[in-house]
Amino acid sequence: MLILSRGSIRGKPVAVVIYPVLQNLINRKRKGLFYKAACDLSAAAAAASSSSTHAIRKSPSTSSSSYRPHRIWPPRHSAAPAPATMGLEMDAMAASIGVSVPVLRFLLCFAATIPTGLLWRAVPGATARHLYAGLTGAALSYLSFGATSNLLFVAPMALGYLAMLLFRRHAGLITFLGAFGFLIACHVSYMSGDAWKEGGIDATGALMVLTLKVISCAINYSDGILKEEGLRESQKKYRLTKLPSLIEYFGYCLCCGSHFAGPVYEMKDYLDWTERKGIWANPIPSPLLPTLRALVQAGICMGLYLYLSPKFPLSRFSEPLYYEWGFWHRLFYQYMSGFTARWKYYFIWSISEAAIIISGLGFTGWSESSPPKAKWDRAKNVDVLGVELAGSAVQLPAVWNIQVSTWLRYYVYERLIQKGKKPGFLQLLGTQTVSAIWHGLYPGYIIFFVQSALMINGSRVIYRWQQAVSNSVLRSILAFLNFAYTLLVLNYSCIGFQVLSFKETLASYQSVYYVGTIVPIVCLLLGNVIKPARKPKAQKAE
Repeated sequence: MLILSRGSIRGKPVAVVIYPVLQNLINRKRKGLFYKAACDLSAAAAAASSSSTHAIRKSPSTSSSSYRPHRIWPPRHSAAPAPATMGLEMDAMAASIGVSVPVLRFLLCFAATIPTGLLWRAVPGATARHLYAGLTGAALSYLSFGATSNLLFVAPMALGYLAMLLFRRHAGLITFLGAFGFLIACHVSYMSGDAWKEGGIDATGALMVLTLKVISCAINYSDGILKEEGLRESQKKYRLTKLPSLIEYFGYCLCCGSHFAGPVYEMKDYLDWTERKGIWANPIPSPLLPTLRALVQAGICMGLYLYLSPKFPLSRFSEPLYYEWGFWHRLFYQYMSGFTARWKYYFIWSISEAAIIISGLGFTGWSESSPPKAKWDRAKNVDVLGVELAGSAVQLPAVWNIQVSTWLRYYVYERLIQKGKKPGFLQLLGTQTVSAIWHGLYPGYIIFFVQSALMINGSRVIYRWQQAVSNSVLRSILAFLNFAYTLLVLNYSCIGFQVLSFKETLASYQSVYYVGTIVPIVCLLLGNVIKPARKPKAQKAE
């Protein structure tokens, strides 16, 4: 933790840290939130430290609310710490990186999941490791969100375990409906989307991850009483024949703070990892280099986000200036807005990847290359280049929010497919609708995920045309068109995910004449008219 004591930061007097930060911010001469925040913090620091004999020159006619310091460094050292020092420490650090205090508190606790995962490796005994995983997760939740967060988590956890204990055959369905219902109620109660949009944070993000974990555990326990014949490979791999103990379940749900931002993983993998079975039965390779790679990636992503976000603020979509621009300028701004927002998610997922890798849970075996290389795929939640350079929208679920996409495929998409029938648009739409509800009942979420279903199906049409042609030049042209199509429709669609409200979403779509909605629909209609010839299939033996 950066805060070492009530009156110090990294062992220095609070004034030694706060005043340079404020002076640095003020010297930037920026108009807007940073400049105002720095001046407000400076006035607050001056008022708080006046009783501690800090020498700060202030005009007698100037009130604290409008005070602009001429010179605030160096201060005189005080014998006693100033009142409200802890609050000023957090305020100064938050202002220095441009986030709110709750977000800073979350980021500190989120970063603490990395050493927490490392220390897990030193805990002896499976039972002790289960307890350590659960208790550290609960402690980090408390420090980040407050005591009420753990009370929120108890509800879906208790529902899932009671359903498995009392109604095994229908435990999956009961937990799915109950946990999702509770999550929706929390979304509505906390209006979490508005809080996130305004730079705040609450426990509903962690509750979202926890909801998926308790549902998958209950469904896999229900699958445990089914015969293996007719089960899909994922069902055979993850089904649970034995009810996990309360300690095992507790450790799985809150494991070392992994519920903060994922990734989602299976109970069976967690048990094998904790009890050192399966691929963890033998010593695993060193996670140091993969962890460092994830941390470097996190630093780059955060740097890019902090650089780009002031240049492409989301508020621009509600300003008259945006609507004064031409079509191509507005379309470019939509692309840059989506591009900028994604780096925030890349940063968060890179930190969570580092935490899971260093704990050892991220290890997934060895590659088939020569020599074999260690794989850490369970920790991976995003492929940055895979998203930004996706050649087809069909590839996006495999490279964006990877573990949640896998969860949706195993527990929604595949279970909506009737035996003997092929999946179609309805299964995809149903999966995307569940994903939208999981995020929250905001119109922007629902519109985005409906748009994404259209986007993926339109991309499939272009891909079928691409595979049907034999001319290499024409195939390359179609491949580029699919790439450009994905780039256009993705960044157009994600505006709804960011602005959330129905009015703002439609206004932003209308500003570019609904091009990202019309193009996928045209592709789908043309796909029903221009049907490439299917390659003959070999006759199946009776």
